[in-house]
Amino acid sequence: MKSLKYFVLIALGLACIMSCGNRTNKNTSTSNQAPPAEYQLVWSDEFDGSGLPDSTKWGYDTEGNDHGWGNNEAQFYTTKRQQNSKVENGMLHITALKESFHDKEYTSARLFTKTDWKYGRFETRAKLPAGRGTWAAIWMMPGGWSFNDGNWPDVGEFDIMEHVGHDPGVIHASAHSRDYQWQKGTQQTDTMHVADAIETFHTYTWEWSPNTVKAYVDDELYFEYKNEGLGESKWPYEKPFYLILNVAVGGAWGSMKGIDDTAFPQTMEVDYVRVYQKK
Repeated sequence: MKSLKYFVLIALGLACIMSCGNRTNKNTSTSNQAPPAEYQLVWSDEFDGSGLPDSTKWGYDTEGNDHGWGNNEAQFYTTKRQQNSKVENGMLHITALKESFHDKEYTSARLFTKTDWKYGRFETRAKLPAGRGTWAAIWMMPGGWSFNDGNWPDVGEFDIMEHVGHDPGVIHASAHSRDYQWQKGTQQTDTMHVADAIETFHTYTWEWSPNTVKAYVDDELYFEYKNEGLGESKWPYEKPFYLILNVAVGGAWGSMKGIDDTAFPQTMEVDYVRVYQKK
């Protein structure tokens, strides 16, 4: 989602993504699955305590508010506002609200890690928001990238999990680059149906090595893209990336079937985020 120009040709991209595969999982929700033996934990947030997210680990991204994040999104992302992002009962809550705020009709939060990593296994255990018009995401961008740089998708992007409320239970994973992108209908992507994604916690995992990227739900592999060795235009992933958590409202994809104002507030609950790298 997200960057300037991302959905210039949304219709082409959506048509392609729906045809790129759709697997159905076994409706399981196993917690705390051990990573492969070759990995060790290098960063985590278990969201203990209460109040605002840990400021040593998380920042707030707001620089695209004035431009609708390039996707005509309807929300205003706030900073240090517990109505939109708070830690409570061992969970991070990112909440989209229907309220007037800074000339927008909705508020939410977009958090990013203050650490970035080159390669690893990234696990986020979450329960997703429902409601027509919501657009939740767990994703990654290169360290130092700015919304205003205007160099997306050349810099690369990883979408670990995207879920739009008008298509409940359909989980999307994608990798974007100059040659593999929405505008050309060539993005590397796949989907998985997780029937209870808005009712139950599931673990969304991204494995990234110099040779492949893979996406899992509860350790079930459903997306894999291999490095073809054809250069940066297809594989711009040899640099550190940071992780982002957000719930958007509307946008070119999120509001394709409108926004149900009666569905709000809607929250993405996150049990933990864990980052592993090879020993």
